[in-house]
Amino acid sequence: MATLLTPKRSAIFSFALILFYFCTFLAPHCLPASQGSANSSFRIAGNVVNSITGAPLAKARISLMDTANRANILFVITGDDGHFEFYSLKRGKYSLEGAKRGFIRAAYEQHEQFSTAIVTGADFNTENLTLRLTPLAFVSGKVFDEVGEPVRKATVTLYMEDHQGGLKRIVPAGSDMSDDEGYFEFAALAPGKYFVSASAKPWYAIHLPPSMSRNGISSAGAALPLDVAYPATFNNGATDSQAATPFPLQAGDHLQVDVHLSPVPVVHLTFRVPEDQQQNGFQTPLLQKRVFDTVEYLTDQSAQTIAPGVYELGGVPAGKYSVVLQDPQSGRPQQSSQITLDKDGQEFDASHGDPTASVKISVKMPRQAPDSQQLNVALQDSAMQVVGYSPLDATGEATFSNIPAGKYALVAFAPDKRYSVVRSVSSGVETSGHLLTVAPGSSLSVTAFLAIGMVAVEGFAKRGGKPSSGVMVALVPKDPQLHLDMFRRDQSDSDGSFVLRGVIPGTYTLIAVEDAWGFQWLQPDVLNRYLQHGQNLTIGDLMTSTVHLPDPVEVQPH
Repeated sequence: MATLLTPKRSAIFSFALILFYFCTFLAPHCLPASQGSANSSFRIAGNVVNSITGAPLAKARISLMDTANRANILFVITGDDGHFEFYSLKRGKYSLEGAKRGFIRAAYEQHEQFSTAIVTGADFNTENLTLRLTPLAFVSGKVFDEVGEPVRKATVTLYMEDHQGGLKRIVPAGSDMSDDEGYFEFAALAPGKYFVSASAKPWYAIHLPPSMSRNGISSAGAALPLDVAYPATFNNGATDSQAATPFPLQAGDHLQVDVHLSPVPVVHLTFRVPEDQQQNGFQTPLLQKRVFDTVEYLTDQSAQTIAPGVYELGGVPAGKYSVVLQDPQSGRPQQSSQITLDKDGQEFDASHGDPTASVKISVKMPRQAPDSQQLNVALQDSAMQVVGYSPLDATGEATFSNIPAGKYALVAFAPDKRYSVVRSVSSGVETSGHLLTVAPGSSLSVTAFLAIGMVAVEGFAKRGGKPSSGVMVALVPKDPQLHLDMFRRDQSDSDGSFVLRGVIPGTYTLIAVEDAWGFQWLQPDVLNRYLQHGQNLTIGDLMTSTVHLPDPVEVQPH
Protein backbone atom coordinates (compact mmCIF):
# COMPACT_ATOMS: atom_id res chain seq x y z
CA MET A 1 0.00 0.00 0.00
CA ALA A 2 1.45 3.35 -1.01
CA THR A 3 2.16 5.92 1.70
CA LEU A 4 1.07 9.47 1.05
CA LEU A 5 3.55 12.22 2.00
CA THR A 6 2.09 15.13 3.83
CA PRO A 7 3.73 18.57 3.16
CA LYS A 8 5.66 18.28 6.43
CA ARG A 9 6.91 14.76 5.66
CA SER A 10 7.76 15.80 2.13
CA ALA A 11 10.00 18.60 3.41
CA ILE A 12 11.78 16.23 5.81
CA PHE A 13 12.29 13.69 3.04
CA SER A 14 13.73 16.35 0.71
CA PHE A 15 16.16 17.57 3.38
CA ALA A 16 17.30 14.01 4.09
CA LEU A 17 17.87 13.38 0.39
CA ILE A 18 19.96 16.56 0.05
CA LEU A 19 21.97 15.67 3.16
CA PHE A 20 22.66 12.17 1.80
CA TYR A 21 23.80 13.59 -1.55
CA PHE A 22 26.08 16.14 0.18
CA CYS A 23 27.72 13.63 2.52
CA THR A 24 28.18 11.01 -0.23
CA PHE A 25 29.45 13.09 -3.13
CA LEU A 26 30.38 16.62 -2.10
CA ALA A 27 31.75 16.47 1.44
CA PRO A 28 34.97 14.59 0.64
CA HIS A 29 35.92 17.33 -1.82
CA CYS A 30 35.19 20.16 0.64
CA LEU A 31 37.69 19.07 3.29
CA PRO A 32 40.83 21.16 3.84
CA ALA A 33 43.82 20.25 1.70
CA SER A 34 45.47 18.22 4.44
CA GLN A 35 42.32 16.12 4.91
CA GLY A 36 41.19 15.52 1.34
CA SER A 37 43.73 13.02 0.06
CA ALA A 38 42.33 9.65 -0.91
CA ASN A 39 45.06 7.80 0.94
CA SER A 40 44.82 9.96 4.09
CA SER A 41 44.11 7.79 7.11
CA PHE A 42 45.90 9.29 10.08
CA ARG A 43 44.50 11.07 13.11
CA ILE A 44 45.91 13.40 15.71
CA ALA A 45 43.75 13.32 18.82
CA GLY A 46 43.97 13.70 22.54
CA ASN A 47 42.92 15.81 25.48
CA VAL A 48 43.68 19.31 26.73
CA VAL A 49 44.21 19.49 30.47
CA ASN A 50 45.15 21.90 33.21
CA SER A 51 48.89 21.30 33.70
CA ILE A 52 48.52 21.62 37.48
CA THR A 53 45.32 19.74 38.30
CA GLY A 54 45.03 17.50 35.25
CA ALA A 55 41.39 18.55 34.84
CA PRO A 56 40.08 18.61 31.25
CA LEU A 57 39.68 22.03 29.67
CA ALA A 58 36.46 22.67 27.78
CA LYS A 59 36.14 25.27 25.02
CA ALA A 60 39.86 25.43 24.38
CA ARG A 61 40.82 26.44 20.85
CA ILE A 62 43.18 23.89 19.30
CA SER A 63 45.10 24.57 16.10
CA LEU A 64 47.00 22.11 13.91
CA MET A 65 49.46 23.43 11.35
CA ASP A 66 51.21 21.46 8.63
CA THR A 67 54.88 22.39 9.12
CA ALA A 68 55.56 21.79 5.40
CA ASN A 69 52.80 24.25 4.44
CA ARG A 70 52.23 26.78 7.22
CA ALA A 71 49.23 28.27 5.45
CA ASN A 72 47.39 24.98 5.99
CA ILE A 73 45.88 25.32 9.49
CA LEU A 74 42.94 23.50 11.03
CA PHE A 75 40.99 24.47 14.17
CA VAL A 76 38.72 22.69 16.62
CA ILE A 77 37.10 23.60 19.94
CA THR A 78 37.23 21.07 22.74
CA GLY A 79 34.07 19.76 24.35
CA ASP A 80 33.32 19.37 28.05
CA ASP A 81 35.73 16.42 28.24
CA GLY A 82 38.62 18.47 26.77
CA HIS A 83 38.91 16.11 23.82
CA PHE A 84 40.14 17.20 20.39
CA GLU A 85 40.51 15.29 17.15
CA PHE A 86 41.85 15.96 13.65
CA TYR A 87 41.09 13.19 11.16
CA SER A 88 41.99 12.09 7.61
CA LEU A 89 45.45 13.60 7.82
CA LYS A 90 48.26 12.93 5.40
CA ARG A 91 51.57 11.49 6.47
CA GLY A 92 53.63 14.44 7.66
CA LYS A 93 54.67 16.64 10.55
CA TYR A 94 52.26 18.93 12.39
CA SER A 95 52.51 21.66 15.00
CA LEU A 96 49.85 21.42 17.72
CA GLU A 97 48.87 24.44 19.82
CA GLY A 98 46.20 25.24 22.40
CA ALA A 99 44.72 28.45 23.77
CA LYS A 100 42.11 29.18 26.43
CA ARG A 101 41.18 32.27 28.38
CA GLY A 102 43.05 32.35 31.70
CA PHE A 103 45.83 30.04 30.51
CA ILE A 104 49.18 30.48 28.82
CA ARG A 105 48.95 29.79 25.09
CA ALA A 106 51.27 26.88 24.40
CA ALA A 107 52.36 24.39 21.79
CA TYR A 108 52.75 20.68 22.45
CA GLU A 109 55.55 20.08 25.00
CA GLN A 110 56.66 23.71 24.63
CA HIS A 111 59.87 24.94 26.28
CA GLU A 112 60.97 28.53 25.71
CA GLN A 113 60.32 29.14 21.97
CA PHE A 114 60.71 25.45 21.09
CA SER A 115 58.12 22.68 20.92
CA THR A 116 57.65 19.11 19.70
CA ALA A 117 55.93 18.56 16.36
CA ILE A 118 53.66 15.54 15.90
CA VAL A 119 54.71 13.09 13.18
CA THR A 120 51.97 10.98 11.57
CA GLY A 121 52.62 7.58 10.07
CA ALA A 122 51.91 3.90 10.50
CA ASP A 123 54.56 3.55 13.20
CA PHE A 124 53.41 6.43 15.38
CA ASN A 125 50.61 6.59 17.93
CA THR A 126 49.19 10.09 17.59
CA GLU A 127 45.70 9.52 19.00
CA ASN A 128 46.37 9.69 22.74
CA LEU A 129 48.15 13.00 23.15
CA THR A 130 47.96 15.24 26.19
CA LEU A 131 48.26 18.97 25.58
CA ARG A 132 48.92 20.79 28.86
CA LEU A 133 48.02 24.44 29.38
CA THR A 134 49.31 26.32 32.41
CA PRO A 135 46.99 28.68 34.33
CA LEU A 136 48.05 32.29 34.37
CA ALA A 137 49.13 33.77 37.69
CA PHE A 138 48.35 37.16 39.19
CA VAL A 139 50.25 39.45 41.56
CA SER A 140 48.73 42.46 43.29
CA GLY A 141 49.48 44.49 46.35
CA LYS A 142 49.69 47.93 47.92
CA VAL A 143 52.45 50.41 48.57
CA PHE A 144 52.46 51.85 52.11
CA ASP A 145 54.44 54.66 53.69
CA GLU A 146 56.13 54.75 57.08
CA VAL A 147 52.87 55.26 58.99
CA GLY A 148 50.89 52.64 57.08
CA GLU A 149 49.13 55.03 54.72
CA PRO A 150 48.82 54.09 51.03
CA VAL A 151 51.26 55.76 48.62
CA ARG A 152 49.73 57.00 45.39
CA LYS A 153 51.59 57.32 42.09
CA ALA A 154 54.39 55.04 43.22
CA THR A 155 56.33 53.45 40.38
CA VAL A 156 56.13 49.68 40.85
CA THR A 157 58.42 47.40 38.84
CA LEU A 158 58.16 43.64 38.48
CA TYR A 159 61.33 41.61 37.89
CA MET A 160 61.58 37.94 37.01
CA GLU A 161 64.29 35.30 37.06
CA ASP A 162 64.89 34.33 33.44
CA HIS A 163 66.60 31.05 32.50
CA GLN A 164 66.16 31.14 28.74
CA GLY A 165 69.17 30.38 26.60
CA GLY A 166 71.00 28.53 29.36
CA LEU A 167 71.72 31.71 31.34
CA LYS A 168 70.28 32.99 34.59
CA ARG A 169 69.34 36.67 34.48
CA ILE A 170 66.96 38.83 36.46
CA VAL A 171 65.20 41.21 34.11
CA PRO A 172 62.26 43.65 34.25
CA ALA A 173 58.94 41.95 33.52
CA GLY A 174 56.47 44.82 33.83
CA SER A 175 55.68 48.12 35.49
CA ASP A 176 52.63 49.78 37.02
CA MET A 177 51.72 52.89 39.00
CA SER A 178 49.85 52.68 42.27
CA ASP A 179 46.39 54.23 42.37
CA ASP A 180 44.90 56.51 45.03
CA GLU A 181 44.70 53.58 47.43
CA GLY A 182 48.27 52.47 46.78
CA TYR A 183 47.05 49.48 44.75
CA PHE A 184 48.99 47.89 41.88
CA GLU A 185 48.64 44.66 39.91
CA PHE A 186 50.40 42.45 37.37
CA ALA A 187 48.22 39.97 35.52
CA ALA A 188 48.76 37.11 33.04
CA LEU A 189 52.06 35.93 34.54
CA ALA A 190 53.85 32.65 33.96
CA PRO A 191 55.10 30.60 36.92
CA GLY A 192 58.55 31.53 38.17
CA LYS A 193 60.50 33.58 40.68
CA TYR A 194 59.69 37.28 40.89
CA PHE A 195 60.64 40.47 42.71
CA VAL A 196 58.61 43.66 43.20
CA SER A 197 60.19 47.06 43.68
CA ALA A 198 58.45 50.37 44.47
CA SER A 199 59.78 53.91 44.40
CA ALA A 200 58.04 57.20 45.16
CA LYS A 201 58.59 60.71 46.39
CA PRO A 202 57.23 61.55 49.86
CA TRP A 203 54.40 64.04 49.47
CA TYR A 204 55.88 66.21 52.18
CA ALA A 205 59.51 66.17 50.94
CA ILE A 206 61.34 69.47 50.45
CA HIS A 207 64.73 69.40 48.76
CA LEU A 208 66.92 72.47 49.28
CA PRO A 209 70.65 72.97 48.78
CA PRO A 210 72.58 72.71 52.05
CA SER A 211 73.96 76.20 51.48
CA MET A 212 70.49 77.77 51.64
CA SER A 213 68.64 78.67 54.79
CA ARG A 214 66.15 76.02 55.73
CA ASN A 215 63.28 77.46 57.68
CA GLY A 216 65.76 79.65 59.53
CA ILE A 217 68.19 76.83 60.08
CA SER A 218 71.38 77.71 58.30
CA SER A 219 74.44 75.83 57.62
CA ALA A 220 76.15 73.56 55.40
CA GLY A 221 75.36 69.98 56.21
CA ALA A 222 72.53 70.72 58.66
CA ALA A 223 69.84 68.11 58.20
CA LEU A 224 66.36 69.21 57.25
CA PRO A 225 63.68 66.85 58.60
CA LEU A 226 61.72 67.09 55.34
CA ASP A 227 64.74 66.70 53.04
CA VAL A 228 64.15 62.98 52.63
CA ALA A 229 63.38 60.45 49.90
CA TYR A 230 62.01 56.95 49.55
CA PRO A 231 64.72 54.69 48.14
CA ALA A 232 63.59 52.02 45.70
CA THR A 233 62.43 49.26 48.02
CA PHE A 234 61.84 45.57 47.27
CA ASN A 235 59.18 43.22 48.56
CA ASN A 236 61.36 42.03 51.44
CA GLY A 237 62.26 45.59 52.50
CA ALA A 238 65.71 45.61 50.90
CA THR A 239 66.86 48.79 49.16
CA ASP A 240 69.62 47.06 47.18
CA SER A 241 68.83 44.45 44.53
CA GLN A 242 71.70 42.27 45.79
CA ALA A 243 69.86 41.88 49.11
CA ALA A 244 66.40 41.35 47.58
CA THR A 245 64.76 37.95 47.90
CA PRO A 246 62.34 36.56 45.31
CA PHE A 247 58.89 35.18 45.92
CA PRO A 248 57.85 32.02 44.06
CA LEU A 249 54.78 32.30 41.86
CA GLN A 250 52.99 29.06 41.06
CA ALA A 251 50.64 28.51 38.16
CA GLY A 252 47.24 29.99 38.91
CA ASP A 253 48.40 31.83 42.03
CA HIS A 254 46.78 35.11 43.07
CA LEU A 255 49.39 36.54 45.41
CA GLN A 256 49.29 39.76 47.38
CA VAL A 257 52.71 41.35 47.76
CA ASP A 258 52.85 44.65 49.67
CA VAL A 259 55.79 47.05 49.72
CA HIS A 260 56.51 49.30 52.72
CA LEU A 261 58.54 52.46 52.10
CA SER A 262 60.59 54.26 54.72
CA PRO A 263 62.14 57.70 54.25
CA VAL A 264 65.90 58.22 54.40
CA PRO A 265 67.89 61.48 54.41
CA VAL A 266 68.97 62.52 50.95
CA VAL A 267 72.46 63.53 49.93
CA HIS A 268 73.39 66.45 47.71
CA LEU A 269 76.03 65.95 45.05
CA THR A 270 77.96 69.05 44.06
CA PHE A 271 79.93 69.06 40.83
CA ARG A 272 82.05 71.61 39.04
CA VAL A 273 82.06 72.02 35.27
CA PRO A 274 85.20 73.22 33.46
CA GLU A 275 84.86 76.57 31.73
CA ASP A 276 85.29 75.15 28.23
CA GLN A 277 82.39 72.73 28.84
CA GLN A 278 80.23 75.59 30.08
CA GLN A 279 80.91 77.56 26.92
CA ASN A 280 80.12 74.61 24.67
CA GLY A 281 76.87 73.93 26.44
CA PHE A 282 76.13 71.71 29.39
CA GLN A 283 73.42 69.28 30.39
CA THR A 284 72.63 68.14 33.90
CA PRO A 285 74.34 64.83 34.73
CA LEU A 286 72.23 61.71 35.06
CA LEU A 287 72.54 59.12 37.79
CA GLN A 288 72.41 55.42 36.97
CA LYS A 289 72.09 52.52 39.36
CA ARG A 290 72.54 48.83 38.63
CA VAL A 291 69.46 46.82 39.48
CA PHE A 292 70.02 43.09 39.12
CA ASP A 293 71.26 42.59 35.53
CA THR A 294 70.14 45.94 34.12
CA VAL A 295 71.05 49.59 34.59
CA GLU A 296 68.30 52.07 35.43
CA TYR A 297 68.25 55.87 35.50
CA LEU A 298 67.08 57.75 38.59
CA THR A 299 64.13 59.89 37.56
CA ASP A 300 63.34 61.68 40.83
CA GLN A 301 66.28 64.04 41.20
CA SER A 302 66.51 67.82 41.23
CA ALA A 303 69.34 70.02 39.90
CA GLN A 304 70.14 73.61 40.78
CA THR A 305 72.90 76.10 39.99
CA ILE A 306 74.48 77.30 43.23
CA ALA A 307 77.41 79.29 41.75
CA PRO A 308 78.94 79.96 38.32
CA GLY A 309 80.07 76.58 37.01
CA VAL A 310 78.90 74.81 40.18
CA TYR A 311 75.81 72.63 40.16
CA GLU A 312 74.07 70.46 42.69
CA LEU A 313 71.92 67.37 42.44
CA GLY A 314 69.53 66.81 45.32
CA GLY A 315 66.85 64.38 46.39
CA VAL A 316 69.14 61.36 46.00
CA PRO A 317 69.30 58.55 48.58
CA ALA A 318 72.75 57.33 49.54
CA GLY A 319 74.16 54.48 47.48
CA LYS A 320 76.41 53.46 44.61
CA TYR A 321 75.79 55.22 41.30
CA SER A 322 77.23 55.97 37.90
CA VAL A 323 77.36 59.67 37.10
CA VAL A 324 76.72 60.09 33.36
CA LEU A 325 77.55 63.34 31.61
CA GLN A 326 75.68 63.97 28.36
CA ASP A 327 76.78 65.43 25.07
CA PRO A 328 75.16 68.91 24.91
CA GLN A 329 74.21 68.46 21.24
CA SER A 330 72.97 64.88 21.00
CA GLY A 331 72.13 64.20 24.65
CA ARG A 332 73.99 60.89 24.44
CA PRO A 333 76.32 59.71 27.23
CA GLN A 334 79.70 61.38 26.90
CA GLN A 335 81.42 60.52 30.16
CA SER A 336 80.75 58.07 32.96
CA SER A 337 82.15 57.74 36.47
CA GLN A 338 81.44 55.44 39.40
CA ILE A 339 80.72 57.10 42.74
CA THR A 340 79.52 56.09 46.19
CA LEU A 341 77.27 58.73 47.74
CA ASP A 342 77.57 58.35 51.49
CA LYS A 343 77.72 61.91 52.85
CA ASP A 344 75.82 65.12 52.26
CA GLY A 345 77.48 67.87 50.25
CA GLN A 346 79.81 65.43 48.53
CA GLU A 347 81.67 66.92 45.56
CA PHE A 348 82.24 65.33 42.18
CA ASP A 349 84.81 66.62 39.72
CA ALA A 350 83.34 66.27 36.23
CA SER A 351 86.77 66.63 34.65
CA HIS A 352 88.00 63.40 36.22
CA GLY A 353 85.40 61.06 34.81
CA ASP A 354 86.07 58.33 32.28
CA PRO A 355 85.38 59.68 28.79
CA THR A 356 83.28 57.57 26.47
CA ALA A 357 84.71 56.00 23.35
CA SER A 358 83.85 55.71 19.68
CA VAL A 359 83.84 52.42 17.78
CA LYS A 360 84.02 52.25 14.00
CA ILE A 361 83.07 48.90 12.48
CA SER A 362 84.09 47.91 8.96
CA VAL A 363 82.38 44.72 7.86
CA LYS A 364 83.83 42.14 5.48
CA MET A 365 80.99 40.08 4.05
CA PRO A 366 81.34 36.40 3.17
CA ARG A 367 81.58 35.55 -0.52
CA GLN A 368 78.23 33.79 -0.65
CA ALA A 369 76.27 36.59 1.05
CA PRO A 370 73.49 38.19 -1.07
CA ASP A 371 74.46 41.69 -2.21
CA SER A 372 70.98 43.06 -1.54
CA GLN A 373 70.84 41.82 2.02
CA GLN A 374 70.29 44.60 4.56
CA LEU A 375 72.66 44.14 7.47
CA ASN A 376 72.67 45.70 10.94
CA VAL A 377 75.35 45.63 13.61
CA ALA A 378 75.03 46.15 17.35
CA LEU A 379 77.08 46.20 20.55
CA GLN A 380 75.80 44.23 23.53
CA ASP A 381 77.04 44.48 27.11
CA SER A 382 77.48 41.59 29.54
CA ALA A 383 73.78 41.73 30.44
CA MET A 384 72.98 41.37 26.71
CA GLN A 385 71.61 44.91 26.62
CA VAL A 386 72.11 46.77 23.33
CA VAL A 387 74.25 49.89 23.87
CA GLY A 388 74.71 50.70 20.18
CA TYR A 389 72.79 49.80 17.03
CA SER A 390 73.22 50.87 13.41
CA PRO A 391 72.61 49.63 9.85
CA LEU A 392 75.66 49.52 7.61
CA ASP A 393 76.15 52.48 5.32
CA ALA A 394 76.90 52.24 1.58
CA THR A 395 80.59 51.58 2.29
CA GLY A 396 79.86 48.70 4.66
CA GLU A 397 80.68 50.66 7.81
CA ALA A 398 78.94 51.72 11.02
CA THR A 399 80.11 54.06 13.78
CA PHE A 400 79.06 54.05 17.44
CA SER A 401 79.70 57.18 19.49
CA ASN A 402 79.65 57.79 23.25
CA ILE A 403 80.22 54.18 24.24
CA PRO A 404 81.19 53.69 27.91
CA ALA A 405 84.37 51.74 28.56
CA GLY A 406 83.88 48.02 28.95
CA LYS A 407 83.64 44.68 27.19
CA TYR A 408 81.07 44.20 24.45
CA ALA A 409 79.90 41.59 22.00
CA LEU A 410 79.69 42.67 18.38
CA VAL A 411 76.71 41.05 16.67
CA ALA A 412 75.45 41.23 13.09
CA PHE A 413 71.96 40.36 11.92
CA ALA A 414 69.58 40.73 9.00
CA PRO A 415 65.82 40.22 8.58
CA ASP A 416 66.04 36.71 7.10
CA LYS A 417 69.67 35.58 7.37
CA ARG A 418 71.90 34.43 10.21
CA TYR A 419 75.36 36.03 10.44
CA SER A 420 78.20 35.69 12.89
CA VAL A 421 81.37 37.65 13.60
CA VAL A 422 83.94 34.87 13.36
CA ARG A 423 87.05 37.05 13.76
CA SER A 424 88.01 40.69 14.05
CA VAL A 425 91.11 42.83 13.52
CA SER A 426 91.85 45.95 15.56
CA SER A 427 95.14 47.88 15.59
CA GLY A 428 96.70 45.08 13.62
CA VAL A 429 95.77 42.47 16.23
CA GLU A 430 93.47 39.66 15.11
CA THR A 431 91.15 37.98 17.58
CA SER A 432 88.77 35.07 17.28
CA GLY A 433 85.11 35.67 18.05
CA HIS A 434 83.02 38.77 18.51
CA LEU A 435 84.21 40.23 21.83
CA LEU A 436 85.61 43.77 21.98
CA THR A 437 87.35 45.59 24.82
CA VAL A 438 86.69 49.34 24.69
CA ALA A 439 89.10 51.56 26.65
CA PRO A 440 88.00 54.94 28.12
CA GLY A 441 88.16 57.73 25.56
CA SER A 442 89.49 55.46 22.80
CA SER A 443 88.69 55.65 19.11
CA LEU A 444 88.52 52.00 18.19
CA SER A 445 88.57 50.92 14.55
CA VAL A 446 87.57 47.29 14.01
CA THR A 447 87.34 45.15 10.90
CA ALA A 448 84.80 42.38 11.47
CA PHE A 449 84.79 39.29 9.25
CA LEU A 450 81.37 37.69 8.94
CA ALA A 451 80.16 34.24 8.10
CA ILE A 452 76.64 33.51 6.93
CA GLY A 453 74.49 30.62 8.09
CA MET A 454 73.27 28.79 4.99
CA VAL A 455 73.44 25.21 6.25
CA ALA A 456 70.76 23.14 7.97
CA VAL A 457 71.69 20.13 10.08
CA GLU A 458 69.11 17.35 10.30
CA GLY A 459 69.26 14.27 12.47
CA PHE A 460 67.62 12.13 15.13
CA ALA A 461 67.95 12.04 18.90
CA LYS A 462 67.76 8.56 20.36
CA ARG A 463 68.02 6.96 23.75
CA GLY A 464 68.95 3.28 23.80
CA GLY A 465 68.27 3.03 20.06
CA LYS A 466 64.74 4.42 20.33
CA PRO A 467 63.57 7.86 19.16
CA SER A 468 63.44 10.42 21.96
CA SER A 469 61.09 13.38 21.74
CA GLY A 470 61.09 16.68 23.60
CA VAL A 471 64.83 16.77 24.31
CA MET A 472 67.04 19.81 23.80
CA VAL A 473 69.46 19.46 20.91
CA ALA A 474 72.30 22.00 20.84
CA LEU A 475 75.04 22.66 18.31
CA VAL A 476 77.91 24.04 20.40
CA PRO A 477 80.72 25.93 18.62
CA LYS A 478 84.39 25.58 19.46
CA ASP A 479 85.33 28.12 22.16
CA PRO A 480 81.65 28.64 22.99
CA GLN A 481 82.13 31.70 25.23
CA LEU A 482 83.68 33.56 22.27
CA HIS A 483 80.99 32.50 19.81
CA LEU A 484 77.67 32.66 21.61
CA ASP A 485 75.95 33.83 18.42
CA MET A 486 76.92 30.58 16.66
CA PHE A 487 74.90 28.36 19.02
CA ARG A 488 71.91 26.65 17.41
CA ARG A 489 69.20 24.76 19.28
CA ASP A 490 66.06 22.77 18.60
CA GLN A 491 63.67 20.43 20.40
CA SER A 492 63.26 16.94 19.02
CA ASP A 493 59.90 16.03 17.47
CA SER A 494 57.79 12.99 18.28
CA ASP A 495 59.91 10.77 16.01
CA GLY A 496 63.14 12.09 17.54
CA SER A 497 63.97 14.26 14.53
CA PHE A 498 65.40 17.77 14.74
CA VAL A 499 66.56 20.53 12.39
CA LEU A 500 69.18 23.16 13.22
CA ARG A 501 68.95 26.01 10.70
CA GLY A 502 71.22 28.88 9.73
CA VAL A 503 74.39 27.11 10.86
CA ILE A 504 77.59 29.16 10.48
CA PRO A 505 80.71 27.44 9.06
CA GLY A 506 82.91 26.20 11.87
CA THR A 507 83.75 23.33 14.20
CA TYR A 508 81.00 22.11 16.53
CA THR A 509 79.98 19.49 19.04
CA LEU A 510 76.39 18.26 18.86
CA ILE A 511 74.68 17.30 22.11
CA ALA A 512 71.19 16.14 23.10
CA VAL A 513 70.21 16.57 26.74
CA GLU A 514 67.09 15.34 28.49
CA ASP A 515 65.18 17.77 30.74
CA ALA A 516 67.69 20.52 29.94
CA TRP A 517 65.12 23.30 29.81
CA GLY A 518 65.27 25.91 32.56
CA PHE A 519 68.70 25.29 34.04
CA GLN A 520 72.06 26.93 33.41
CA TRP A 521 73.46 24.48 30.89
CA LEU A 522 75.53 27.27 29.28
CA GLN A 523 77.80 27.54 32.31
CA PRO A 524 81.26 26.23 31.24
CA ASP A 525 81.54 23.54 33.91
CA VAL A 526 78.06 22.22 33.09
CA LEU A 527 78.48 22.44 29.32
CA ASN A 528 81.84 20.64 29.36
CA ARG A 529 80.22 17.67 31.04
CA TYR A 530 77.96 17.14 28.02
CA LEU A 531 80.54 18.02 25.37
CA GLN A 532 82.67 15.04 26.43
CA HIS A 533 79.99 12.69 25.10
CA GLY A 534 78.82 14.76 22.12
CA GLN A 535 79.15 14.23 18.38
CA ASN A 536 81.76 16.27 16.51
CA LEU A 537 80.75 18.10 13.35
CA THR A 538 82.50 20.48 10.93
CA ILE A 539 80.63 22.81 8.58
CA GLY A 540 82.81 23.97 5.67
CA ASP A 541 82.95 27.51 4.30
CA LEU A 542 81.47 26.53 0.93
CA MET A 543 78.65 24.32 2.23
CA THR A 544 75.16 25.65 1.44
CA SER A 545 72.88 22.62 1.60
CA THR A 546 71.38 20.40 4.28
CA VAL A 547 73.61 18.05 6.25
CA HIS A 548 71.91 14.77 7.12
CA LEU A 549 73.65 13.12 10.05
CA PRO A 550 74.30 9.43 9.39
CA ASP A 551 74.24 8.48 13.07
CA PRO A 552 71.70 9.48 15.73
CA VAL A 553 72.73 11.70 18.62
CA GLU A 554 72.63 9.84 21.90
CA VAL A 555 70.51 11.58 24.53
CA GLN A 556 72.35 12.38 27.76
CA PRO A 557 70.58 12.65 31.13
CA HIS A 558 70.31 16.02 32.86
